Amino acid sequence: MSTIESFAKFRTDLASPTPPLPPDACDCQVHVFGDPARYPPRPGCAYQPFADATIEAALSMHAVLGVNRGVIVQSTVHGTDHTILYDALATAGRDYRGVAIVTDAITDAELQRLHDAGVRGARFNFWKQLNIAPSPSEFRRSVARIKQFGWLAKIHASRDEWNELFPLLRDLDVPIVIDHFGHLDIRAGLDQPIAKAFLERLRAENWWIMVSNGDRYAADAKPWNDAASFIGGIAAAAPDRTIWSTDWPHVQYQKAMPTDAELVELLYRATPDPELRRKVLTANPAKLFDFN
Repeated sequence: MSTIESFAKFRTDLASPTPPLPPDACDCQVHVFGDPARYPPRPGCAYQPFADATIEAALSMHAVLGVNRGVIVQSTVHGTDHTILYDALATAGRDYRGVAIVTDAITDAELQRLHDAGVRGARFNFWKQLNIAPSPSEFRRSVARIKQFGWLAKIHASRDEWNELFPLLRDLDVPIVIDHFGHLDIRAGLDQPIAKAFLERLRAENWWIMVSNGDRYAADAKPWNDAASFIGGIAAAAPDRTIWSTDWPHVQYQKAMPTDAELVELLYRATPDPELRRKVLTANPAKLFDFN
């Protein structure tokens, strides 16, 4: 698709989840877009953004859900041009953090500016379809550079791609976040080899996992009971290092788009224990993204 899409035509009515979210609940990944004249997509980007999925729209969605904290993740659409991330963080205020894209093209001065703006991590997009994967050597250099700021490394890869990455990640001593639970096949359950590898690594203090997109990968129809069971197993195995996100505004969505309240309620079913739910929504992101 060659034109900037409109989010409004895909958007479903906003609603509040039942029960309400706990205080200081955090949505650990949203992307924001805007006027392509100000925020032009990079050449070769994998998808065209929703021009009206702005930071203001994201904040409106969070207000309805009852989300008090959020993390704005730089989209691959904009690459290392972080103009939109700076603007979004300035608009969102002190209860929001950012995750940048870091390559050799980012100067040390830029890293400091990003940190001062509220960035607390870098996302490394090894998912090949996004056309922005770093080389192993560039990745190692970037991780060494973000370590001085205490940032996390968010690793975005899909299924068997992780087999190539495990050796690269073995000795890292920064927080490592498995993005979107590695895009695993929910139908294969937690006994599939890569899921077992994740659970083994999550025993280490620096490995974390984000449970999001369960609705996308569920084989079951809404309310995605297979995803609830899968996500619940992950959260129970790593209760102190599991986080959650809506992944708003749901780019490249292939199903009937859910409401974000339905995604909250999916997490509720996955984490019926109130203390586990509080950790996933509040305590864990507070620690990981430096909200305290």
